Amino acid sequence: MCRHLAFLGPPTSLADLLLAPEHGLLTQSWAPRHQRNGLMNADGFGAGWYAPGHAVPARYRRAVPMWADSSFADVARVTTSTAVLAAVRSATPGTTPDEAAAAPYTDGRWLFSHNGRVDGWPRSVETLAASLPPVRLLGLEARVDSALLWALVQERLAAGSSAPEALAAVVQDVSARTTGRFNLLLTDGTTIAATAAGDTLCWRRDGSGTVVASEPSDDGPGWHCVPDGSVLTATREHVHVGPIASARTGHASAQDGAAQDSAAASRSSSSSVL
Repeated sequence: MCRHLAFLGPPTSLADLLLAPEHGLLTQSWAPRHQRNGLMNADGFGAGWYAPGHAVPARYRRAVPMWADSSFADVARVTTSTAVLAAVRSATPGTTPDEAAAAPYTDGRWLFSHNGRVDGWPRSVETLAASLPPVRLLGLEARVDSALLWALVQERLAAGSSAPEALAAVVQDVSARTTGRFNLLLTDGTTIAATAAGDTLCWRRDGSGTVVASEPSDDGPGWHCVPDGSVLTATREHVHVGPIASARTGHASAQDGAAQDSAAASRSSSSSVL
């Protein structure tokens, strides 16, 4: 398993987002509170962020635990961004251990992370892998289930699917072939899309920005649970949560961001306060 987080908001340092919170991603690397499988996330980490004037995000990844990399603490202290995606990794058995296997994965303006595992990897998804163009398979960053899921998402995006449609379609395609946990997280720096499919996902939107994460980074108010089997779409102003099946057909993405605040989220019954 893994833990991941995406942020949209005013310029904020990586340290304030990932290291400073009492139960932030740094702490989740050794003591996650809501992780359903596994005890630690010590098989690497990564962070991607968008700098002013650059559509393509920067990325920092290591194969060591986040707490073991003192250089990242310095980088995080002086790096600010309005959009961030970061993750700490617990490796799926049988996958490669190097930093290329650590999220986030990138393609142009996109950043992607997978919290979960594909059961029976790699044989269980051979048919899906075979459906990809050879250039997509040759471009896999690492021999891991997460990298294959990213390739499948990339193919959907290239075909014209929206971010939530692409994530929902891949979750359904993989779920039709095997079991597993498929919490996917994707951003282009202006919108966040995420699925809750087998593990925890939550969100908070306030004056400090919009955060979508595997679990709350603090005990403050405003956090909402995302029901399993859901896809989330978020901007700085709106958060919408709906069923994965609806997102694949485009119904969810066509709806207005009804979950803009906690009252709307309660009315939609798509989210609940932690």
